[in-house]
Amino acid sequence: MEPGVSQSHEQPERISDAEHAVMEVLWERSPLTAAEVCEQVCEPRGWSLATVKTLLSRLVAKQALATEPDGKRFLYSPRVARDSYVGSESRRLVDRLFGGRAAPLFAHLAESDALTEDDIAEIEALLKELKS
Repeated sequence: MEPGVSQSHEQPERISDAEHAVMEVLWERSPLTAAEVCEQVCEPRGWSLATVKTLLSRLVAKQALATEPDGKRFLYSPRVARDSYVGSESRRLVDRLFGGRAAPLFAHLAESDALTEDDIAEIEALLKELKS
């Protein structure tokens, strides 16, 4: 785990899909400047550096990112670990759409052909591991 990254269950405010793209870059490598984040996300998404700076500011305000001055620029680092964030978002999804129960989620995925044979095998292995 990166220094300064919290594993606590206290999560930042909900983040948007665009903010999530920025977080993924910073979870992969940090600290980074706004320009370095832009190198990763601007071209594929058609964003400008100003867009990235806006998203970074929002994420700092939501306490998802920490900043550190580095001369005239800032370095950005995640304040929450990716696995912790994914866990809380997964819980929110299950709570909101499936009444807090995971079984209906899996049933929905199976019925909509969203699960591959490999996915099913991984789920079965995980269930066996959880039972033991």
